[in-house]
Amino acid sequence: MNLSPPQNLSIYQSAMKVQLPPKPLNLSCTTLLSMVKSQIDLLIEQEISATVVAKFPPLDIFNSQLKRYRQHFDNPLIYNCQLAKAGEINTEVNSNTLASIGNDSASDSGSKHNLIQMIAENRQIEREYFFIVLSAQFCSLLLAHRPLRKVKKQILDRKSNHHIPSLVTVQTFDGKVIEQVLNAIKNISNSEEFLATPEFSYPQEPKSALTSQLFLAQIKRQEQINSRKYKSRFSSFKEQNKTLQTKLQAKDEYLRNVCQELLSPLTHIKTALSLLNSPSIKTTQRQRYLDMIKRECDRQNYLMTGVMDLVELERNLESTSLEPVCLSEVVPGVVSTYQPLAQERGIMLAYTVPNDLPYVWCVSGGLRQIVINLLSNCIKFTPNGGQVWVRTRIQPNYVQLEFRDTGIGIPENEISKIFNRFYKVRPVVNEETGSAGLGLTIVEKLLQRCGGSISVSSMPGEGSSFKVLLPSVSQ
Repeated sequence: MNLSPPQNLSIYQSAMKVQLPPKPLNLSCTTLLSMVKSQIDLLIEQEISATVVAKFPPLDIFNSQLKRYRQHFDNPLIYNCQLAKAGEINTEVNSNTLASIGNDSASDSGSKHNLIQMIAENRQIEREYFFIVLSAQFCSLLLAHRPLRKVKKQILDRKSNHHIPSLVTVQTFDGKVIEQVLNAIKNISNSEEFLATPEFSYPQEPKSALTSQLFLAQIKRQEQINSRKYKSRFSSFKEQNKTLQTKLQAKDEYLRNVCQELLSPLTHIKTALSLLNSPSIKTTQRQRYLDMIKRECDRQNYLMTGVMDLVELERNLESTSLEPVCLSEVVPGVVSTYQPLAQERGIMLAYTVPNDLPYVWCVSGGLRQIVINLLSNCIKFTPNGGQVWVRTRIQPNYVQLEFRDTGIGIPENEISKIFNRFYKVRPVVNEETGSAGLGLTIVEKLLQRCGGSISVSSMPGEGSSFKVLLPSVSQ
């Protein structure tokens, strides 16, 4: 047993010290697994009972290949190597590793599945993996190592467009290279029984039929991997294309709706202007047409302002950070702003917002926008003499903010549409208020960003209730 191996020993470098070293390949971990599978398939198909020495990346799918091989032969000799520091022999790792590759009975004296702990103080061995097959008919070596991160960074700094491979790998059937690697493994193993067998005679040359079959199997597996990869990419591109088309259609529909909304007030303004040119127009008619022009100009102003607000919101919402907001610092100020309008129309406007409510999460200025849009809607659709309330209630992880009115209500078949862009419920009680039909769309998007939600219940002729849930800030 050697407990003092060289500090900088590298199995990969040992393999490359032979006179004609194998040429390294840049491979992904997936391709390495494919090559291991191909060799296991070959051993099983040709019924070759070989000695296997392996150290794999810490992935169960690699050990499952050893388990698959073990199930086809009676007690094959398998050495599964793990890394350990000098003096630290972990028997718990032994049982766990053997269980992962199918050695169900630790007391099975006939089992030839061994865990070899490799002793190394440096990190060279930690980044190295190998799969060695030893038999009279067929010998092979797969050896891979992960480059240091500094090396990867240097390659990236060159601004290369090529994909940085995960592993640098060699595959060889040369007995001299395999023997060199096995000697390096023996130098850092903690087991005197490792390959303690009679002198092994490496085949002078691998059988061409076996190597040809192996290479064909590897090519076939690689084609399968590439096919799955291309199918996955194609499916991903197809989904992205579908998403882009949906966005473009939504944008086209949005522009169409904007144009339609702009066209309506412009048509009314044009009609009113043509009537004002009539020489026989009366004073009362003139004033009515002038009021119409003013009202339609206000509508156009509401529309353009709403569209710009929505565009700005959608452009910056995802990058806008959330902040804790106090309801009692926002709601009373907005309600007081609408009190004169409510009094003018004989609408009782009241609110109940305790000062000790927990803070809620929302984007900067978002809570004020939510309250303004919902409160203005309640007043707009409530007839003179009606009532509007704003109330709060604490719920688990949320604070509920309710807007209730005694207005005209919303038909049940229209409730699902009211959050759509430019959608307006008819009739509007206070037509002179004007609306772009974007307020509830803005409210919904703000709530989605902060993790909140909104629900609506309404009865035509009796009123509506909008319940907003805002996530509370944990204390």
